[in-house]
Amino acid sequence: MFFANRPARPLYAAAFLALAGLSGPALAQAPKGKAPAPAAPAPTAPPAGAPTNAAQTGPQIVNVKSDPAQTEWTKVCGKDQGSGTDVCYTTRDFVSDQGQPVLAVAVYEMKNAAQKQEARVVRFLLPLGLLLQPGIRFTVDGQQGTAGKFAVCFPNGCFAEAGGVGPELINAMKKGSALNVSVQNQTQREVTFAVPITGFGKAFDGPAIDPKVLEEQQKKLQAELEKRSEDMRKKLEQQGGAAAPAAPAPAPKP
Repeated sequence: MFFANRPARPLYAAAFLALAGLSGPALAQAPKGKAPAPAAPAPTAPPAGAPTNAAQTGPQIVNVKSDPAQTEWTKVCGKDQGSGTDVCYTTRDFVSDQGQPVLAVAVYEMKNAAQKQEARVVRFLLPLGLLLQPGIRFTVDGQQGTAGKFAVCFPNGCFAEAGGVGPELINAMKKGSALNVSVQNQTQREVTFAVPITGFGKAFDGPAIDPKVLEEQQKKLQAELEKRSEDMRKKLEQQGGAAAPAAPAPAPKP
């Protein structure tokens, strides 16, 4: 989930937390500390066995599934001490059929009772190698699409977001089963990520994760990351390759 830098896992919601900074709608801050490991590159070729030539000019559908390490959507809440804004986001990582990181989704809800203000933002962490200028477009169960734009890129991927979304979209996501996120790759070919969102509504309306539980999950994930990094290093040494990079330190707590 989004609280540990995980080269062997999907997309690193620690970056979402750092980007938000628990600071309300400040949506383009750079994460503090060490950037997560690179994400899987954006797909540029059709799936194995797909027709070539004309098929390569049409839309490409990339089916993803939930990261097995994150069995449910996770809701995280905090307060920006500067503005007094309550910030919650509900998030999940997604991987390919081979278990490689593909993208992450986070839906933010920010409320400031004193100022009688609230805002909702849908944010994605997408792979590198996509055209930024066209932005993104996403739909829930084939309903009317919502446009978004890229905000900032880092070595692990690029953030894209749709700000100021209304409760209608959130309600559609809570009841929906599929979220299609469309972008363009470097050849201007449309790529649509088909994302399952079943269970989002339960997490969005439910309680936030307990900080103690979150801390324990961080420790377990970091231990797993270090083990995987060491196993990869040994494997590369046996194959005569370069040593794998050391596992990064855990992301700072909010």
